[in-house]
Amino acid sequence: MRMRAGAENLFRATSNHKVKETVALELSYVNSNLQLLKEELEELNSSMDVYQNDSESISVPMIPLGLKETKELDLLVPLKDFISEHYGEEGVLFEKEIKEFMELRQAMRTPSRNEAGLELLMEYYNQLYFLDSRFFPPTRTLGVFFHWYDSLTGVPSHQRALAFEKGSVLFNLGALHTQIGARQDRASLAGLTQAIDAFQKAAGAFNYLKENFSNAPSLDMSAASLTMLVRLMVAQVQECVFEKMTLLRAQNDFLARLQLAQEAARVEDVYSLVHQTMSQPHVKDYVPFSWTTMVQVKSEHFKALSHYFAAIALCDCPAPSDAELLEQEKAFLQFHVTMPEGPSLRVLLQDPEERRKLGKAHLRKAIMKHEEAMRIHGLCKILRKMDILQEVLSFAHKRSLSKYSEIDHEEDFFETGEAPDIHPKTHQKPEIKSPNFSQVKVTDLFHRLGPLSVFSAKNKWYPARRVHLMRGENGFGFTLRGDSPVLIAGVIPGGCAAEAGLKEGDYIISVNGKDCKWSKHAEVVQLLKSTGKEGVDIGVITLQGSECPKAVDRKAAAMSSGSGVLKSNKENSRKSLMNSKSASTLLVWSKKSKRSKKSTYSGVPFSSVGDNEAMY
Repeated sequence: MRMRAGAENLFRATSNHKVKETVALELSYVNSNLQLLKEELEELNSSMDVYQNDSESISVPMIPLGLKETKELDLLVPLKDFISEHYGEEGVLFEKEIKEFMELRQAMRTPSRNEAGLELLMEYYNQLYFLDSRFFPPTRTLGVFFHWYDSLTGVPSHQRALAFEKGSVLFNLGALHTQIGARQDRASLAGLTQAIDAFQKAAGAFNYLKENFSNAPSLDMSAASLTMLVRLMVAQVQECVFEKMTLLRAQNDFLARLQLAQEAARVEDVYSLVHQTMSQPHVKDYVPFSWTTMVQVKSEHFKALSHYFAAIALCDCPAPSDAELLEQEKAFLQFHVTMPEGPSLRVLLQDPEERRKLGKAHLRKAIMKHEEAMRIHGLCKILRKMDILQEVLSFAHKRSLSKYSEIDHEEDFFETGEAPDIHPKTHQKPEIKSPNFSQVKVTDLFHRLGPLSVFSAKNKWYPARRVHLMRGENGFGFTLRGDSPVLIAGVIPGGCAAEAGLKEGDYIISVNGKDCKWSKHAEVVQLLKSTGKEGVDIGVITLQGSECPKAVDRKAAAMSSGSGVLKSNKENSRKSLMNSKSASTLLVWSKKSKRSKKSTYSGVPFSSVGDNEAMY
């Protein structure tokens, strides 16, 4: 790609006709090589073989996603500079915290394919909330680029917005769930349950990404691609539900077989929707051909299975007794999309010959669909290499042919009718499980900078002042409110505090050199009371802006989603999913947290002291 960019620049810059011709030829050669490389990379990234389970049982392979890759990122200098400039602290004193964050990011690039890997991605995603709040003001950028590669094509993208980093990590969370789901042994009930859970969580991650991010620079995170991925995950959940039902239900029962047929029809229905989505203009040229083919194969395969189980129910189960007839009639009435031609429903269910005729029609349709699935499968060289898929399709086809031969009589002179389609129905609707961000608790690595409600990137304050205060006959002459940090809620005119230069709305950050940013109300009061005749040195800061402290307090708790193209207004308006009172737990990015009543400023006149205020 760098060679192409250089050749294009030379082509535009030169006026020499001969040079132009040479460069044009070179460009065509580079473009041709680039296309071949992209195709090879796409084949590697969209491989379905890699993450399948190692079990000897035969099951249709699932479609997993490869993770997005990212470049290393050195944040040491930018964060140290920001700490010095914005917070007025020595940046070098925070090198340990910065390196710890960078190590977490490095580990997040290669998560293990298990629960520990998921927790690692969630931990890093949660830490990005604090990074955003501490270092990404709404009016400027940190000056670093976040580089990520498309999960399928490998095409690089970069943005300054932290939202791009968050979105890419969230995408990898969903992708990792797909890999965990694909590698489960679906021959067991436990494996199927885990696969269903993994694909539902993958659908939830992609859906959350689609709803809360916009204008993504890479195609894998576009709204059209994410819609396709959500639908694909839902279809894979539905397929697992069908497999679970085949394990749980007694297949020799008439009603159970009808249910299996309807369940298979439902799987066919959702895969047809996925195929339609993959055929949309913005998605068609992006989605790997192997994926589109696999989805089409599955759609035909499960349609064939729905007709096969319908035939088995009709041909292998005995005619109902009088007691069973009413229940079977009711089930069969809702079984077909259109009622089959011929005798009445009651006669059909009680007459073995009529059942055989309809069963034969269903089997004929099943065989046609099996053959169509095998034909489509043969069109894709990647799928042709998957022996297990070939085996599954071939087994199902032979089973239907064998059953057809069994019920086909030589004396059959009637023309086999057209079997109506089966009404899709499921007993377990897939659930899109949104990420549970409170599942992994994290502590703010930059906790020492002070409480986020005040000491955040979006707040600005005047340089810290040190005030020497003497206690008068009536005390210090101010009212304190809240904690972490404690606020000077009121100052008595003419009192000691007023004369020393303290103002209403100042925050106490130190007492006699002791850091009080995180101190509780009672702790600050105790430090003040323990002072002698020599007085006390108090360090205070005043927030800039015309807003009253109450508004600042409330707004400072809301999180910035970074500057840049990729950010979401919807996310800003959503409520916090977690306990916002805990400094050690994370709120999802751009959520709002509330400070307790004790720590908010009330703009009441000094003469009326509130319940949570105390005069000193």
